[in-house]
Amino acid sequence: MISVKEAFSILKNITFSLKEKEVLLWESRNHVLAETLLSPINMPPFRQSNMDGFALCLHHAFEYEIVGEVKAGDENQVTLQPGQAIKIFTGAAVPDSALAVIQIEKVVVNGNQLQLQEHVKPETNVRPLASQIKKNDVALEKGTFLNAAAIGFLAGLGFTKVKVWQKPKVAIVVTGNELVQPGKPLPYGKVYESNAIMLQNALYNANYNEVKLYQVNDDFENTKTTLENAIAENDMVLVSGGISVGDYDFVGKALESLEVETLFYKVSQKPGKPLLVGKQNEKLVFALPGNPAASLTCFYIHVLPTLQRLSGREVSYESKATMTLSHDYAVNNSRDQFLKAIMKEEEVTILPHQDSSMLDSFATANVLVYLPSGNYQTAKGDKVVVYPIQQSY
Repeated sequence: MISVKEAFSILKNITFSLKEKEVLLWESRNHVLAETLLSPINMPPFRQSNMDGFALCLHHAFEYEIVGEVKAGDENQVTLQPGQAIKIFTGAAVPDSALAVIQIEKVVVNGNQLQLQEHVKPETNVRPLASQIKKNDVALEKGTFLNAAAIGFLAGLGFTKVKVWQKPKVAIVVTGNELVQPGKPLPYGKVYESNAIMLQNALYNANYNEVKLYQVNDDFENTKTTLENAIAENDMVLVSGGISVGDYDFVGKALESLEVETLFYKVSQKPGKPLLVGKQNEKLVFALPGNPAASLTCFYIHVLPTLQRLSGREVSYESKATMTLSHDYAVNNSRDQFLKAIMKEEEVTILPHQDSSMLDSFATANVLVYLPSGNYQTAKGDKVVVYPIQQSY
């Protein structure tokens, strides 16, 4: 059994090759940029008014003659003489002969005559040419995560396609003779299968949408064949259950027979001790505990950061985030704990029902509180490390 920190160290040192693909800009959301992009244009591509008002060809007096108007999108280029002004609207091109824009609230208009209320300095309310970015300057670096703002920025520069790192295809393999699909009658001794839909939705919430489900009963040959197919068809395999050492736990034996290299098995954490991570060439296998809360904890702590690395993101397995504990909490455990908790108003509260089989508290949790092993007392007001849980709204 290894420590949590040792598990993190092994995971962050896994080597693999990233695969790039070209996609339409709107399809690039939540991907990582696989190329450095240079701006093809100046932005803004012309001197631009940042408000409604009047563009002025400055002179010594407070009176100006209004000689026209320019709306956003107008292509006509006006030349003003000293003492002339044009009405202008936000986003419109400011003529090169106009040195400033005065907002409409600060002038008095009488017919085609404009009276200023105060002196106006050159370049007032004018966005300079290329003030955001110059042509051929770096727009976004390779490795940038493409969120809505990044995509909007690229669209504003005229991009329609970009190269991104491919996201891994993920398999979920569910094992267990005791499992019954929801909606069917529940015989004595059986339980409804919930891990597949839970993990599938955790993946979707984290923007991993290529997910394939497999189910297998507790039989060695079936387990081996199913795992072989899942590994061949996907980049990462998440196995739910069957990894312990019981008479009907065949996952470990099947992975061994498939020559999947075990990187580690069993982590000194609660919940989630019976976690196995294996590698076959560049395919990764995470054999997760069958208990739902333990399985989901391992997903957030170990699987999701690894998926993000496989997608080209730079991530840290160890959280640097801390929160203030809202209550006392006694620790008496030989393993590190990840406890379901609610973070609210800069405080965190550890929830009841921390058993590895219980999902009810996970349903309302938004963080996991990390408490190292040992026998000690934490007090209200103490700082504790927290791991945010991916939420979708």
